[in-house]
Amino acid sequence: MKKAGCIRKHIYFSGRVQAVGFRYSALCLAKELQLTGWVKNLTDGRVEAELQGQAELVDSFVERISQRGRIVVEFVEEEDRELCYEEGFEVR
Repeated sequence: MKKAGCIRKHIYFSGRVQAVGFRYSALCLAKELQLTGWVKNLTDGRVEAELQGQAELVDSFVERISQRGRIVVEFVEEEDRELCYEEGFEVR
């Protein structure tokens, strides 16, 4: 059953997003915003994530993640995904 207002996004973050605490910051922010999903580093220097939750909170995550620490997000590529059942947020 689909929750009203919930979305899931597959996102690639580019910029200064590795070796700056991005994944830990993503974990903390996702928990704060009550989002589920995952985040991981890619070998090409980007970070890949899937986020699920209320649409405005997913958008808030994308906006706020670059305001943490030494993270500099220069480009964000987003794609809608089907909702899935999961609990929590994990670093992969």
